Amino acid sequence: MAPTLDCCEGLRSPAISRRGVLLGGASFAAWAYLPKFARAADGRDPRLVVVILRGALDGLATVAPIGDPDYAGLHGAIALALSGPNAALPLDSFFALHPAMPELARMYREKKAAVIHAAATSYRDRSHFDGQDVLESGFAGPGRVQSGWLNRALEGLPRAERVTSALAVGPTTPLVLRGAAPTVGWAPVALPQAAEDTAMRLVELYQHRDPALAGALKQGIALDKTAQGDDMKPKPGTNGAGAMRLVARGAAKLMAADDGPRIGALAFDGWDTHANEGGPVGRLAQLLGGLDGALAEFETGMGPRWRDTAIVVATEFGRTARINGTQGTDHGTGTLALLAGGAVKGGRVIADWPGLKPANLYQGRDLAPTTDLRAVMKGVLKDQFGLADRVLAETVFPDSSAAKPMQGLVG
Repeated sequence: MAPTLDCCEGLRSPAISRRGVLLGGASFAAWAYLPKFARAADGRDPRLVVVILRGALDGLATVAPIGDPDYAGLHGAIALALSGPNAALPLDSFFALHPAMPELARMYREKKAAVIHAAATSYRDRSHFDGQDVLESGFAGPGRVQSGWLNRALEGLPRAERVTSALAVGPTTPLVLRGAAPTVGWAPVALPQAAEDTAMRLVELYQHRDPALAGALKQGIALDKTAQGDDMKPKPGTNGAGAMRLVARGAAKLMAADDGPRIGALAFDGWDTHANEGGPVGRLAQLLGGLDGALAEFETGMGPRWRDTAIVVATEFGRTARINGTQGTDHGTGTLALLAGGAVKGGRVIADWPGLKPANLYQGRDLAPTTDLRAVMKGVLKDQFGLADRVLAETVFPDSSAAKPMQGLVG
């Protein structure tokens, strides 16, 4: 989707402006790395999808702490309520889900979705770019490293036992899945002929110089044609929410195949809601509706593979607990992570709730984080793929031994 430039940081970012040109409002690029296929030794065939929401998601608006007496006053006109038009969807006696996400609510009732609230990375400043760097690199602080935690997890899988195919979807390869492995791009909303011609010229160029890369390029072009059918053509007037669904549909189609990728990463822009965020309806509601539809597309598209699938949705940081003068929220700290999939032990909101009283807010303005997002990711990776605690603490998320893997998220 087209990025929003309502933040001064976004206005001066060449990466954001270039992304806007590439996307044109509704297109995404995808990248595939397809090394040797191997089935899990325990008979399961697990899939993992990581969805990155770039721009900082308002966790208090997505899953509202209706039971906190300070919530409504802080979120003011955009606060959710359990009554009236577009009422929030109760999850338990304390939390309620945004009404734009009925599919996630259904998965939650079926115990195939969960919420981890008051969560954050170790990053405590409010720069989108540094926050995204920490979220995707897996390091404790920003350092512009050229590999991501998901790629390092992929490299850490037991080669003789585990599946090591990966798919990444985004305007460029998301850092979370970036590393030394060769990648090749495809566009699930129709690869222009010029792009395919360029790819074929690259194949010819590298055929003798780098046969492995040439082979990967050929695979990528084949994946593009596989992903594109009548159901993958953008419909007239497709908006950002429709684009999210379209990308998820293409990714699910590929990941459901016997020889398809087992690990994927999607990146969606546009979550920086400084102004006119909206409450049960409005700008955030449209975004959440697109995300909800994307999760439903994965459930449908994965077919029988859904049973062994886990999806993790995460963002770089949260937003302020109190709305600002333009009916939006500014850069904050604590937010949430969402889990969905047939492999998820759901039907629960997991939270060490810090409360929203002024004295309990982080720096007097944000939801205080009580759960390290790395613990969530570690727990999912450990349960899905059997990665050892030491590998997770030293290689996948370096210097993170204090963040123990969260137990019982998947199984």
